[in-house]
Amino acid sequence: MLSINNHDDPVFQFLAGTFHQDIESPEDALQELILDESKEYLEYIVVILTDFIKNEYSDIEKNEYIQSCTDGIYFPILNVKPVEWLNDIIKKITKAINIK
Repeated sequence: MLSINNHDDPVFQFLAGTFHQDIESPEDALQELILDESKEYLEYIVVILTDFIKNEYSDIEKNEYIQSCTDGIYFPILNVKPVEWLNDIIKKITKAINIK
């Protein structure tokens, strides 16, 4: 089972540090991240997030973990499951890497 709020986990650190309750919107938080961080950091984030998506945990466990880490996002309003949302984040960061 995934340990919720494992502060040493890089996935937790990324999600909680980027998509917290003080953000204007998830889109703004992602744009700020892309603009402020280095290409190398963004490449690192893509690797850890992709590894997380591909791990052996169930989608239910992953969804719960993502939701617990991202207190600035209310997924029912977005009409998307957290895993689907995270896959989209990976795609957007990857696209930004190719532009940098």
